[in-house]
Amino acid sequence: MSAHCHHDHEVLSRDGASPPPGYGRVLWIALAVNLLMFMLEIGAGMVSGSVSLLADAIDFFGDAANYAVSLAVLSLGLVWRARAALLKAVSMLAFGVAVLGKAAWAATQGVPPEALTMGVVGALALAANLGVALLLYRFREGDANMRSVWLCTRNDALGNLAVMAAALGVFGTGNAWPDLAVAAAMGLLALLGGWSVVRQARMELARARGQEATSPRRA
Repeated sequence: MSAHCHHDHEVLSRDGASPPPGYGRVLWIALAVNLLMFMLEIGAGMVSGSVSLLADAIDFFGDAANYAVSLAVLSLGLVWRARAALLKAVSMLAFGVAVLGKAAWAATQGVPPEALTMGVVGALALAANLGVALLLYRFREGDANMRSVWLCTRNDALGNLAVMAAALGVFGTGNAWPDLAVAAAMGLLALLGGWSVVRQARMELARARGQEATSPRRA
């Protein structure tokens, strides 16, 4: 999930190396899956009244945009890939602010969402994200751009589990707060993850520019 792209530790970049074989094809598959899940969840979120489903739907759209950006810069150098990571980080930060605002507004309404729809769609989203995460697993130790793609997808699955837990909470209590709590947590994770990607991308951008400055220039 673009909301959850938090870097657990520093990784070495590929310093402008070409992407590994098969990476582009996996990104195309991930792009298609995320667009389909966005359409499904945005509809389910509106019908059920679930803020966490709407948050997850927006996140699927953000992931699809991330994959599209990654595909656009796949054959470019490290500088452009780091810039793409910065662009994705901005989208993650914007997502976090939007979700927190929506959750705050929904808290004033006090209407519980439909738990069954939340649970079923959350399970479908989990299956989709696990499938994409398995495809991306072997690319998880790349540069900031590649690593952010892997972390987004891996942590998306955790977000789906949280949505399913919120559905159980809504079903058991008849209250909207479990749904709102998960949505707020997703928003906060988006802010933390976005800032983490910003830091690594800026370091890689500085490193790449330093390499350009020290490399011999052609006459």
